[in-house]
Amino acid sequence: MQRLSLPWLIVLGVIGLGLALLPYQFETSTYVVQMFMQAVTYAIAVLGMVVVLGYTGQINLAQAAFFGFGAYGVALGTVSGDINFWISLGLGVGAATIAGLALGMTTIRLGGHYLAMITISFQQIFDLVLTNWIEVTHGPDGIAGIPRPSLFGYELEDDRAYLLFCAIVLYLLMFAVWWLPNTRLGRAMRSVRENQLAAEVVGVHTLRTKVIAFALSALLGAIGGGLYAGGFAYISPDNFNFMRSVEFLTATLLGGAQSPFGGVIGTVLIVQMPEWLKHLPESLSFIKDVYLAVYGLGVILIMVFLSEGIWGLIKSIRAKFVKPIARTDTTGVKPLDLELQGADAPPLLQVQGLQKFFGGLKAVDGIDIDIQRGTVHALIGPNGSGKTTSLNVVSGIYKPTGGKVVLDGEDVSQLQPHQRAGRGVGRTFQNIRLFASLSALENVMVGAQRDNNDVPDGNRGLRERAMSALDFVGMADRAHVIVRNLPYGHQRLVEIARVLAGRPKLLLLDEPAAGLNQTEKGEFVELLKRLRGHGLTIFIIDHDMGLVEKVSDRITVLNFGRKIAEGSPSEVLRNPDVIAAYLGTAGKVN
Repeated sequence: MQRLSLPWLIVLGVIGLGLALLPYQFETSTYVVQMFMQAVTYAIAVLGMVVVLGYTGQINLAQAAFFGFGAYGVALGTVSGDINFWISLGLGVGAATIAGLALGMTTIRLGGHYLAMITISFQQIFDLVLTNWIEVTHGPDGIAGIPRPSLFGYELEDDRAYLLFCAIVLYLLMFAVWWLPNTRLGRAMRSVRENQLAAEVVGVHTLRTKVIAFALSALLGAIGGGLYAGGFAYISPDNFNFMRSVEFLTATLLGGAQSPFGGVIGTVLIVQMPEWLKHLPESLSFIKDVYLAVYGLGVILIMVFLSEGIWGLIKSIRAKFVKPIARTDTTGVKPLDLELQGADAPPLLQVQGLQKFFGGLKAVDGIDIDIQRGTVHALIGPNGSGKTTSLNVVSGIYKPTGGKVVLDGEDVSQLQPHQRAGRGVGRTFQNIRLFASLSALENVMVGAQRDNNDVPDGNRGLRERAMSALDFVGMADRAHVIVRNLPYGHQRLVEIARVLAGRPKLLLLDEPAAGLNQTEKGEFVELLKRLRGHGLTIFIIDHDMGLVEKVSDRITVLNFGRKIAEGSPSEVLRNPDVIAAYLGTAGKVN
């Protein structure tokens, strides 16, 4: 994510403060103040949508329910329970956060349109409870007479004072949401959004990350709802129905889902645009009769032609005047330290009687492999022989049907991919899986922050570790380039650097030379030799027998899910069974 510089933040802060103080500078009607109040409290709820949808990529169509938790917490606490406003707000926010955690747990098995349906159902249940549980919620009649809070002894009864207070809360929360992507949690969220499988394999606990995202979204929604209830002194179920959730979603997409500034801009437009259209000059009076149609058309056009929202347009204009960083200063980058393996110790990885069946298909059928520490062990075989399936079982993407995977003396057969990453298993993919909208440095920092990777000094230590890994593969000078803008060969190097930053004990490489030209393959061979020279244990799959022969200490050959040969490269590549499996005739395997 491209970060705003300090001057830009100062400018935005001054503009925001000026808008918040507008009611104090001019005589404004109660209606105008209330319109601002609605925009500010809605914007706080939309910040929650930025976190869950923009940062984490999870669909949430129940934000109005979380908004309602906060509002009803304040209303019921202050009116029905005669409880202090702040305590009531805390109860509402707490209830919403618990609901968000529960809703986030559904993402363990659901995603995409299924998750959308779950959130819609949650929203509809909330609507029904508000309407029909009359003894508690007061039903369709709603709750009136909601008091406003006092702050340090000052009663916020004046509309303008309360609006200013809400605006300050919005700005503080905007800053927190803006800063979030620069934290471990924020990088984890964005990695889940970009490529959930890759995130899990490099050590991100994807379920925990998504649950936290839903909880934060609920928390922010409830804060907005609580302030809304205090601002308008009356609430009813109509304020928190499904259409309100659609409004929040529209505001998020309209302004720019991946930026809190975009979310606020989208909210202001959603709330204020109908009012602006209704108060056009007489010369444009014909629009007043169809203002809702004009409003809807305007929203559609912006969302169709501005895929990243209005904030994306602002960023693109800014990019024309701010020169992007093409090269990074690599002065002072520390050498990469890898986890060395003793050559005389027991095998680092033991695959024992491994089986993986898909229905009646025996993709892997009882193979045994021992991988010695500090060596390069290749797994080869014809297409469909079970190579990638074996690697997927070792890395935890698949659970074995039978047999065991033992890493450094520990049976890890039932561990999740992020747990295996935490124990020192790192892997790359045949089809490169990077976090496309993140920079090379941010990609590698995600790999560096895996569990059990002892990196001191917080973000600074992670950054140093990531730069060391990028420097090792020759990509340090392109650290700040967004990876989707890098050539294919450079993307492959970034993927390897991301794994190395996590200090793996075992490096799994799935067809790492696929798509590389001859020059890049030669450079890649030298990189593998350097890694082996540093004592790293490597388990590699590749169809390029020339490459395999150059870098491997030992080769295992599979055919139809079974091991048919194992030994040194010279022995295996001249084995008649191997030659028959590849070529169906005599001759050396090339």
